[in-house]
Amino acid sequence: MWRYSHFVLALVSSLFLLVAAITGVILAVEPIAHQAKGYDVRELDSISLGTTIGVVKENYDEVFALEVTTAGFVKAAVLTSEMETQDVYIDALTGETLAIVQERPAIYSFATNLHRSLFLKTLGRVFVGIIALLLLAIALTGFLLLIQRQGGLRKIFARVHKDYPELQYHVLLSRWFIIPIIIIAFTGVYLSAEKFELIPTPQTEVVEYTPQDDAVIYDRVTEIPFFKETMLSEVREVAFPFSSDPEEYYEITLSDREVYVNQATGEIVKSTTYPFIEAVSKISWVLHTGEGTVLWSIVLLLASISILYFMYSGCVMSIKRLSKKGRTLKMPDKDDCEYIILVGSETGTSHSYARALYQDLTAGGKNVFMTMLNTYSAFAKAQHIIIFTSTYGEGEAPTNARKFIEKFKTISQPNEIAYAVVGFGSREYPDYCKFAIQVDGLLQAQAGFIPQLPLHKINNGDVAQVKEWGAQYGKRIGVTLPLDTKKKVKEAAVLQDFKVLKRTVLNVDETFIITLLPVKKTSFTSGDLLAITPPDTTVARQYSIARVENTIVLSVKKHSMGKGSSYLYSLNEGAIIKASINDNSHFHLPKKARQVVMIANGTGIAPFIGMLDTKAPTEFYVFWGSRTGASTALYDDYLLEKNATNPRIQFYKSYSREGDKRYVQDALRIRRDVLLKVIEDKGVIMICGSLAMQNDVLDLLEETLAQYGTTDIASLKESGQLKTDCY
Repeated sequence: MWRYSHFVLALVSSLFLLVAAITGVILAVEPIAHQAKGYDVRELDSISLGTTIGVVKENYDEVFALEVTTAGFVKAAVLTSEMETQDVYIDALTGETLAIVQERPAIYSFATNLHRSLFLKTLGRVFVGIIALLLLAIALTGFLLLIQRQGGLRKIFARVHKDYPELQYHVLLSRWFIIPIIIIAFTGVYLSAEKFELIPTPQTEVVEYTPQDDAVIYDRVTEIPFFKETMLSEVREVAFPFSSDPEEYYEITLSDREVYVNQATGEIVKSTTYPFIEAVSKISWVLHTGEGTVLWSIVLLLASISILYFMYSGCVMSIKRLSKKGRTLKMPDKDDCEYIILVGSETGTSHSYARALYQDLTAGGKNVFMTMLNTYSAFAKAQHIIIFTSTYGEGEAPTNARKFIEKFKTISQPNEIAYAVVGFGSREYPDYCKFAIQVDGLLQAQAGFIPQLPLHKINNGDVAQVKEWGAQYGKRIGVTLPLDTKKKVKEAAVLQDFKVLKRTVLNVDETFIITLLPVKKTSFTSGDLLAITPPDTTVARQYSIARVENTIVLSVKKHSMGKGSSYLYSLNEGAIIKASINDNSHFHLPKKARQVVMIANGTGIAPFIGMLDTKAPTEFYVFWGSRTGASTALYDDYLLEKNATNPRIQFYKSYSREGDKRYVQDALRIRRDVLLKVIEDKGVIMICGSLAMQNDVLDLLEETLAQYGTTDIASLKESGQLKTDCY
């Protein structure tokens, strides 16, 4: 009976267990690799909290938070002298920076999401909880079978009878790893039950204290008894006061309680004692993840590998027992391919040509792997790398290539690589193919990379130029490359007349608003682009449209040498200009979205002004960054009434030059809960403004999704939940 139960349980859960075991192996490596960085503080029990707070405040302009990780690292969230927020590992005695906290490697984020929820969110977490329960049942029935086979509990470690290798090692390994596997399964069940609030949680004990009138006020935090007597080994997190106001307290999370401490007197204002169940949860977490302990992480790693072996050996044993044969299909992957195509694309042009190249090479009998530049890695059998990339904004990398340069510097290829770089851009812009030039230079300087062809630049996606490159490259490798993409010919822009209704004066940031009315009835919506070619120029400038009633509202930053902005600012009421409306449907407000996060800095607020006029029952969370409060006064006519009368709109303004001196990404970091809620509810995130801001926001979003989410940026873009229009 036990054998049958063991077999059925393993069979039913095999696919999910395979995923859990593989991801478990990956995740067990993370604490080991993390600890190997060597930033841990070995005398946590002899360094006071006051000492660390004192030195870290001396080293940085502002400190937001402090954390003592389970690995023994001391991490601080700080504001640098360059007015940038950073998470850094510090020396607890000197406050010096040991290293900047790096983004969590993608493989661990991917493995975490797959391990916890199978990318199915709540439903996936239910499945994972059930699988953990099944694993516990499999381990217990396996333990009973082991006792039965060995002739009793006392003989578990007796000599194992020789048999075919799979059966013999199945028994041998189970003797050593059955207890760790039971612990993994039990803690997995417990953590799942806790996640769904199936475990009753007693109320926390909260005690509030009355401040002493004669309390001593200390000049330095290092002099306060509480901070002198509290060792770092007792501390988990510290949130610093936002200001020197006596009502602002240190919020300190200790191992057994949370306290609010007066920053001047050191008095405990409020204390929350954690219930016993909190300690059980922490122990379960450490036992399940190995976080903070290398030795147990190694045990978890070996136990996860043993589960994979048990699945294999159990399969062999079952096949032998049932006298059946099975076959395993081995699918090729990136490490089996000789040709690697790397793509950087923002609008899809370079990607469409890369796809055509992939098809032609495959038809020519080549093993080909194609991926985004962001996912660059080592390729075991690669001999040829072809890069097709566009340039975005002012010489920037496309979104799906922005991590390539950083990754390239840290990854070595096992073979000598013959490479070719093809850049896509437009000669109308001064930064024509700048990113492709940068990539080509990077490869030229790298040992082991040999140029197969010089850098080839494609102007405006010209088919003839692409085919010319294809003929040259095909001749080098002996394959015909027609590179047919079946692209539609782009129609010439239709110019229309627009009348200037109003133009404001410049505000403190040299920004103005101009309102235009189409002379003839025309179709457009907020998020579309108005293309204007200033006199004596041939290059069209594009401005994001806000549709307010039937007018076009543009928000423009005037540059001293900017021909487009100077031309628009020279226009007076009643003037007629020629322009064309370019459909920009990828940045339209989704009609069915019930929740939308709008993120903008500076003039990037423009399209959102029009979108906020929608009559749909959409909830909006608007995160807007500008230099000062005076910078936003220009938009009061459009936004003040909306902010005051529409309960569905919530504004979060950030000023980089006054007040708390925060950027829009700092406000987002504080309200990560909004981002996560909107993503989970299938809402949409829209970003408009500078490329620098976009990159900072995407970094924050990646970090947040890796830590709390069940998806990633690529999936959000593919599903239409993430829309960007930055410059």
